[in-house]
Amino acid sequence: MDYGHSERPSGAVALPTAIKILVAGGFGVGKTTLVGAVSETRPLRTEEVLTESGVGIDDLSGVEAKRTTTVAMDFGRITISDDLVLYLFGTPGQDRFWFVWDELALGAIGAVVLADTRRLADCFPSIDYFEGRGTPFLVAVNCFEGARQYRLDEVQAALNLDPEVPVLLCDARQRESAKEVLITLVEHAMKLREARRSAD
Repeated sequence: MDYGHSERPSGAVALPTAIKILVAGGFGVGKTTLVGAVSETRPLRTEEVLTESGVGIDDLSGVEAKRTTTVAMDFGRITISDDLVLYLFGTPGQDRFWFVWDELALGAIGAVVLADTRRLADCFPSIDYFEGRGTPFLVAVNCFEGARQYRLDEVQAALNLDPEVPVLLCDARQRESAKEVLITLVEHAMKLREARRSAD
């Protein structure tokens, strides 16, 4: 029996495949922006205003103009084709909200780790998390205005990434740029899945 295809009554409409993707990265790297830019529906956001209680806890160096922060998740949806829909879950960036990560990661096919070259070390916790879980991921360097530009191989080396981990540039504000990142992730995750199946 072919478990890859389910039989449908004649004339029945095939439902699209739903894929869950995480959007992770450090504080202020653009996760909420990316989800909002690419989502075809009004994104669900759990943002709160930064207050004085965060002084000494939230590191605003490099993102001094930031006024809000995600405290649980961002959620959006994008239809890639008639048979593929992506559900996006943006993770909170600060350490004190990481207790929600395990719940958000359940069932995810892969993750986008957003990077800011001004605060590149902020990527390491996300990378360590997904490497530890064996979750496919890529690194998308969000091109902030005024930030120094590095070659992708320099970013890959600085983050000590496995050569198979894709690294690409993006503008989290631009829908097409964000969409290209998501498509690259899906292709990467499917390639790894096929490789694991072949190895079994």
